[in-house]
Amino acid sequence: MRRATAARRRYNLAIPGAGTPRPTRPIPRSRRVVGNVTTVRRKLTENLKRVRDRIAAACQRARRDPAAVKIVAVTKYVEMEVVRQALELNLVDLGESRAQQLAQRASMIHEYIERKNVLASRKEGPVPRPRWHMVGHLQRNKVKLVVPWAELIHSVDSLRLAEDLHQHAARVGRTIDILLQVNTSGEKSKFGIAVGAVPHLIEHLVAWPNVRLCGLMTMAPAECTPAELRLYFERLRDVFEDLRGDKRLVPHFRELSMGMSGDYETAIEAGATIVRLGSTLFEGLMTLNDMPEVSER
Repeated sequence: MRRATAARRRYNLAIPGAGTPRPTRPIPRSRRVVGNVTTVRRKLTENLKRVRDRIAAACQRARRDPAAVKIVAVTKYVEMEVVRQALELNLVDLGESRAQQLAQRASMIHEYIERKNVLASRKEGPVPRPRWHMVGHLQRNKVKLVVPWAELIHSVDSLRLAEDLHQHAARVGRTIDILLQVNTSGEKSKFGIAVGAVPHLIEHLVAWPNVRLCGLMTMAPAECTPAELRLYFERLRDVFEDLRGDKRLVPHFRELSMGMSGDYETAIEAGATIVRLGSTLFEGLMTLNDMPEVSER
């Protein structure tokens, strides 16, 4: 019993003072990569090279510049040492799908960087600072957790959420960048604004100075044909292109966040500027519970 309790504590991601969360479960040892920092760094380097090669190939097929595609490393299934190694490899765009975990990890990484940069030799150089992305569904009562840390919130799916973000950002004296999450498939189980409702929301957003609309995001259904997948991504691209002519959105409206581990190449071919990658980027390094399916949906 004591061993089981200790194991649960080891993987607890609570924020102090935020109440007692549901205990997390470690995954079986057979599914872990156990090794030192060098092993983790080598595996992550291999994964990153493979991903970048596939991004380059997708861009070549679409006649796009690979530099126009940003990788957001979704870190929710890896421990802090892997996150630190990702930063060392200049993977500075980090994503979390839970507000509480984003706030906790952002705070921990901030402290780590401050300490590391004080102690770092001139030869090592400073550790790059991350840009945190909120990529999962955001509840309105969790807005206060992410506003201090998130550089970009991908999942704004209602006018009320956008208004809460605007009001809280105003209280702390900042402007927060957001993407509208659009439900391009019409699937009822998916969060997101209906395609036809996007212009209506924009009419409100442009009047709020503390939120800045930078683009659109979508998630394709977990089960769909390749043709359907491409259709959903291209539908978002078409909405995006229609809105780019709105002078009120210039110059910030330039991001298309679509594509995850199971479908990012198709998303890139359809015009994605941001891909959200977890399992394919951290293959062999994921040690926390709630392991993702291939597509991470």
